[in-house]
Amino acid sequence: MYTIIIENGEFTFKLKAILNKKKISINKLMRDTNTDFKVIKRLITGEITKIDIYVIARLCNYLDCNLNDLIDFKNKNEKIPQNN
Repeated sequence: MYTIIIENGEFTFKLKAILNKKKISINKLMRDTNTDFKVIKRLITGEITKIDIYVIARLCNYLDCNLNDLIDFKNKNEKIPQNN
């Protein structure tokens, strides 16, 4: 998982963890969803600036998951539980 911290919060990209859990290679995901390697790689590493809803829909349908399973966002005001 990759976490990217931005001014208003943080994004965690979880696609790689899902692929590992389901034992699906990036190449298989590319072929089966007709998605470019660079797009998948950016969704894995968080190196994206725009999210294509059509790509997300294809990936969610193929992986039988929801957007929150792929990308998690915590706003900067969200309290993080602390261990006491």
